[in-house]
Amino acid sequence: MNEEMLEKFRRAGKISAEARDYGMKIIEEGVKYIEVVEAVEELIRRRGAELAFPVNVAVNSIAAHYTPAPGEKKRFQHGDLVKLDVGAHIDGCIGDTAATVEVGTSSWSGLVEASRQALYRAISFIKAGVSLGELGGVVERVIRSSGFQPIVNLTGHSIDVYKLHGGYSIPNYNNHNPLRVKEGLILAIEPFATNGGGTVASGGNSNIYRYLKTKIGLKPELQQMARSVERLRRGLPFSSRWFVKEIKGSVRDLRRMVSRGVLYSYPILVEEKGGMVSQWEHTIYVKENGVEVLTERTGAD
Repeated sequence: MNEEMLEKFRRAGKISAEARDYGMKIIEEGVKYIEVVEAVEELIRRRGAELAFPVNVAVNSIAAHYTPAPGEKKRFQHGDLVKLDVGAHIDGCIGDTAATVEVGTSSWSGLVEASRQALYRAISFIKAGVSLGELGGVVERVIRSSGFQPIVNLTGHSIDVYKLHGGYSIPNYNNHNPLRVKEGLILAIEPFATNGGGTVASGGNSNIYRYLKTKIGLKPELQQMARSVERLRRGLPFSSRWFVKEIKGSVRDLRRMVSRGVLYSYPILVEEKGGMVSQWEHTIYVKENGVEVLTERTGAD
């Protein structure tokens, strides 16, 4: 990776971190999900970046993949455990970061701290040459020693230009994968901890989509929408809110394109036994003897 590209990853990471921290501050009882999400997304744009994916708010037993629909009225409630997942990109160079906050309580502080400590223990362990299985084992030991379960069918991931999920999957347990981390990789490390069973299952519609391919025989108006999505998002996920506002389509149009295999609809991921879930995430750049954390804010920020 050349220095110019790395600098874009650094800028995207810095903006993502600022947006994450801003979002965490404005999550309060009675505030609408959509108000937080749109405020965070607007901050990313004001800072000169684009959305790598819609801002996600995953509440309580929902682990991942949820963003509000257009006009949604849901509000945060006292005692909610909220995962805020934020991503910005500059020319396809992505910063991906997440954190967990409770709304008005501290009932789940141990669970929140388990995933946070697992993240930082993993970051301190990573350098070129460590295996993915060993890395997952670090995450697993921290979470289990705190009295909770890692979510074993959710992973971190490598990041490539305009590709949120690259070829590496970073496990949250020791799956004995011998593949080794290489210098120069961009990785998103994201431990998930739960007081449930440790697996997630697909739930309902998340309001998040991704372009797959244009199909022959698609109606002209849908064909035009699909081409606009392909051109503007370049394979990165988008929300139904963005589609309605920028493409001037409808939720019905989205459903039609999903049914034809033009778009992929991300499912909500829910802890199978209804357990509460916490998550923390940073994007890092792997060096020979350690890492550079791209989504960590400093006092100067």
